[in-house]
Amino acid sequence: MTALAAPPPPVREPGTGPIAPRGRRRRSRAGRTMRGGKLAYAILTLAVLVSAFPFYWTLVAASRSNADLAKVPPALLPGPRLAHNIQAVTEEADIGKALLNSLVVSGSITLGTVLCCTLAGFAFAKLRFRGRGALLALTVGTMMIPPQLGVIPLFMLIAKLQWVNQLQAVILPGLVSAFGVFFMRQFLVQSLPDELIEAARVDGASTARIFWSIVVPIARPGMAVLGLLTFMTAWNDFFWPIVALSSSEPTVQVALRQLGGGYVNDQSVIMAGTLLGTLPVLLVFGLLGRQIVGGIMQGAVKG
Repeated sequence: MTALAAPPPPVREPGTGPIAPRGRRRRSRAGRTMRGGKLAYAILTLAVLVSAFPFYWTLVAASRSNADLAKVPPALLPGPRLAHNIQAVTEEADIGKALLNSLVVSGSITLGTVLCCTLAGFAFAKLRFRGRGALLALTVGTMMIPPQLGVIPLFMLIAKLQWVNQLQAVILPGLVSAFGVFFMRQFLVQSLPDELIEAARVDGASTARIFWSIVVPIARPGMAVLGLLTFMTAWNDFFWPIVALSSSEPTVQVALRQLGGGYVNDQSVIMAGTLLGTLPVLLVFGLLGRQIVGGIMQGAVKG
């Protein structure tokens, strides 16, 4: 049997000290780049505390009385009146119906926006058709028009369709957004290789099959980010729902306007209603958070 040859010694340039093998050197460099210092952890901890403090203060205010909130300094720990304030919210406003209406409106707008904007973004990013640049410029140009300018014509339209005080009056105008089209177009330009589409064309796949089998799995992180942003925008919208809907069919933001009325506004009841209106947004973020982080990491690796 022939003896195995020993590995060659590591190459060292003149004037330098001994160096480690190449594989070990790479691992050590990778370890140093992934290790965070005490300053980084301190900054991250401070950022988390600052970001979470408004929600914590909402919880504290929702569990206290109006007199406790007026004290100087105010209480910084949750109190025993959370259930009482939530009961007051349900008595002053139909918060259950408002939550249901907001879920229907926000969920419908989110699904419609994600689907339509992904389709349009795929068309602008990878399909070749006449007038593509002009249509994209026109779509992006609509973002510069203040939305308040379209309130009166839009209300006249829904009044003619007899949709006033109906949820479709709030859902249909928000099913597509210019920002969503531009966002998905930019995401697919960077994340979807042309070679995949060409290979699918060679295999005989149609445009619809390419979209559902190739585009949607690749665009999932971007769709999650767009879905979260759209849901938050639709959930927090106040101006158009209060114009198109009445107090008998309120959304959460319209219902919160009815809370804490009287000679002195009861801030604790308002904060309890705000706490109830914030929980669905946190739930949606918890469901889509992994996709959002995955999309950010995918973009970082590609960059």
